[in-house]
Amino acid sequence: MRRVLQLPLLVGFACVLAGIYGMVHNQISYSVGPDYFRALKFTQFRMPEYFHDRIGAALVGWQASWWMGLVIGIPISVMSLGIPSPTLATKVFFRAAFLVVSITLALGLVSLLVAPPMDHIPVPAAAKDPIGYGRAAMLHDTSYLAGIIGLVIGLIYVGAQVRKARRKAPASASEGR
Repeated sequence: MRRVLQLPLLVGFACVLAGIYGMVHNQISYSVGPDYFRALKFTQFRMPEYFHDRIGAALVGWQASWWMGLVIGIPISVMSLGIPSPTLATKVFFRAAFLVVSITLALGLVSLLVAPPMDHIPVPAAAKDPIGYGRAAMLHDTSYLAGIIGLVIGLIYVGAQVRKARRKAPASASEGR
């Protein structure tokens, strides 16, 4: 029962981690294409004029990303319950959460190496730098896909750790008798 009560804390951590990721991610996006924020995101997220800068980009990143912590944190935390040791389960959860974020960031950065498909990116007339806007938009869209890829890899990692821990558990229990 105590372990089930730990789930909200782990999911809460995942939400904070996802929000921080969004803040950092948007600093990269803002560097690549500030027009993406000026022409779209600041309005979309109703940022006051005095936050139309990097601080506003960070706030938008938090608002746009924290909920991915639910998408990632719930399945990873529930799956980690399969590990007999609560301490090990928590460690595996944290490793998996950071693994997901690392993969998401890495794949997002890789997207910057590719020219944006400008024929498929609707650029608002207010954007002064359409290519920068396109690169930031592509980075944004790639990050959600990368998050799902990271989640799948994170779940595979947790599954492997559950299997490993369960194989060790009977051996450890019989040694203590």
